[in-house]
Amino acid sequence: MIDFHRLIIDWYRLNARSLPWRETKNPYYIWLSEVILQQTKVDQGLKYYLKFTNNYPRVLDLALASEEDVLNDWQGLGYYSRARNLHASAKMIMNDYGGVFPREYKDVISLKGVGDYSAAAITSFAYGSPYAVLDGNVFRVLSRVFDIELAIDSTEGKKMFKELSQSLLPENNSAEYNQAIMDFGAMQCKPKNPDCFSCVLQDNCLSFSKGIVGERPVKSKKAKTRNRYFNYLLLKNEGSLFLKKRIGKDIWQHLYEFPMIETRKMLSIDDLKSEVFSKFSCLPNKMISFKKHVLSHQHIYANFIFFDTDYTGPIDGWVKVEVSDLQNYPLPRLIDRFLIEDGLRL
Repeated sequence: MIDFHRLIIDWYRLNARSLPWRETKNPYYIWLSEVILQQTKVDQGLKYYLKFTNNYPRVLDLALASEEDVLNDWQGLGYYSRARNLHASAKMIMNDYGGVFPREYKDVISLKGVGDYSAAAITSFAYGSPYAVLDGNVFRVLSRVFDIELAIDSTEGKKMFKELSQSLLPENNSAEYNQAIMDFGAMQCKPKNPDCFSCVLQDNCLSFSKGIVGERPVKSKKAKTRNRYFNYLLLKNEGSLFLKKRIGKDIWQHLYEFPMIETRKMLSIDDLKSEVFSKFSCLPNKMISFKKHVLSHQHIYANFIFFDTDYTGPIDGWVKVEVSDLQNYPLPRLIDRFLIEDGLRL
């Protein structure tokens, strides 16, 4: 490929998005942006980046924050393990590196939640280290331009793409090139309906010449999606409701939700009467069936069942919370959506 990196960088200099984490060499801020943007589009991630840099301007501030505060600030972004890993790594930086963000690739990749891609991005953007990034955008660009049939999620494919991306990295300009190829994939060589006819790589793109752009990249694995049925119990007592912290190794770990009964199928309000009545001596007065909540590989179907009760608790880790204070607890997006859309019914 003739002048691959030059064509990509020239395109970038004309089309680069103006983003705050590109205006800094602070590795802590760059790390924040990379963690936030995992599984998140730039438009959505930007407000969270600004929130975190404002609320936690130093690694020390993040390390000293409570996990609940960090999770609350992360609320709505999803994939909450990222926030827990971020918090744990901030403490690691304070304890193991004296509060100074590590400079070496081997040290950066040792941080919890940091993989090959993130370590390459952080060290190249902050320090100009010679490591090529390889994210979904880069996989797509390389697989199309070089017409690579190997699956990007196979061991052989990952190895080959890593070697190829590293071989294309220009000397002494890794940061700009890495930013450029990621932006190129996000803006020009998009997953659907890429603008091939205005593409600077059109003459050199093997997939375009063969008319198979839509067939690249190739993936070999497709995870199965499962349905889950959550029945939330809104036990109202003198203007308060009960919350319970999720502590098991499952989705939404360490977030709060209403007491919940998970069932193998969606139940009606009558199906739940006997079980709830036997525990709390109360009967439901209404139920809201909420639309499904889509996670990666899981679809959550939720009922919200309302009760008036004299039960005062606490029991089994339940916390009694005034309705007006619910938003002060880190909540899953499903619960947050319910409060926004149906909160007046509380």
